[in-house]
Amino acid sequence: MTNNPVAWFEIYVQDIDRAKRFYESVFQVTLQKLNEPFPGIELWAFPADKISYGACGALVKMDGVSSGGNATLVYFHCDDCAIEESRVASSGGQVNRSKMSIGEYGYIALVQDTEGNMIGLHSM
Repeated sequence: MTNNPVAWFEIYVQDIDRAKRFYESVFQVTLQKLNEPFPGIELWAFPADKISYGACGALVKMDGVSSGGNATLVYFHCDDCAIEESRVASSGGQVNRSKMSIGEYGYIALVQDTEGNMIGLHSM
């Protein structure tokens, strides 16, 4: 591979407004509505800089696709993952594993969003 392996991510949700409020509150960002590629799908993208390191993605509500119970875990970069972790419960989510050391690779926290999806928070 000549590039990083992840180019884009999608987090599937049942209630797009509730999920949007959760992510905007926890990460203190504003998601941007993307043009709908076809009926029955709604996407709200995270802020992105196309020349910076890392992948961007979106919350997706698609007819017939459920949230939660997936086996892929997306880690969001944080300056200090304890800060975002501290906003999870008040934003309607749940902390599954508080900030913990992963040695030379920094720190992680595992949290659940309002739609039942587990996400990771990572900081150095």
